[in-house]
Amino acid sequence: MVFRSKGDIFLLILIFFAAFTMGIIMIFPVYKEALPSLITSSLAIFIISITFIVWYGTSIKYIFCEDYLLIKGGPFKSKIPYQNITKVSTTTDRFTGYRISPSDKGLELSLKSSFLGSIKILPMDKTEFITELRKRCPNTKIQKFD
Repeated sequence: MVFRSKGDIFLLILIFFAAFTMGIIMIFPVYKEALPSLITSSLAIFIISITFIVWYGTSIKYIFCEDYLLIKGGPFKSKIPYQNITKVSTTTDRFTGYRISPSDKGLELSLKSSFLGSIKILPMDKTEFITELRKRCPNTKIQKFD
């Protein structure tokens, strides 16, 4: 079963314009004296960076596989074995986890073995996500949420 991450178009547009502004500021002072190849390579790096940000921001999904939860975003993947998930609770940390979202409550998955001890996610349909997680992780403590 696949769950998409809740998107935040406003934040994606804000990041795009910030990157665009930085790109213009970097290119503008050297524009008159710069070689055309320098301007072209700077523009190419800028376009690749923006494409990567949009790709990552719009492709985050959570996939329930047979033995683990797979979290994919752009070229990044995380496999979380179901037996490593110890607790699921709501979180209001806005700028952490796989999805940077300034407006909505997410879910925090506490893990037995993880770099920081937990992973914060924001699935579109939290209720269905929790239902599926209960089926696959019956021993996990799941906090009630609204």
